[in-house]
Amino acid sequence: MRVASIFDRLAHSRPSPTQKAQKPEPAQLLLNWLQRWSKPTVTAREIRIYGPTSIRDRESVISSVEVLVAHGWLVPHKPPRRDMRQWRIVRKGPIVHPTVAP
Repeated sequence: MRVASIFDRLAHSRPSPTQKAQKPEPAQLLLNWLQRWSKPTVTAREIRIYGPTSIRDRESVISSVEVLVAHGWLVPHKPPRRDMRQWRIVRKGPIVHPTVAP
């Protein structure tokens, strides 16, 4: 009977390269961030300033918001100015790890 060395045990618990964690989608990152946002609404400008670093460009913000609107996490809201985009955040009860897919 062969005794496993510490290196064998460490290699056994390490995930294989195909099992490595994938980066979350930008919409999922935005949804996770919105769960900590204390205001009832959010603007595109606020997302670009305070949101996740990886989605702070205009195109990523708009595409991520469109996904969340399609899944019911955000609802378009009339902004105070015509040149703004604003959404109401839908709080769906006590959800531990919300996901984009319903």
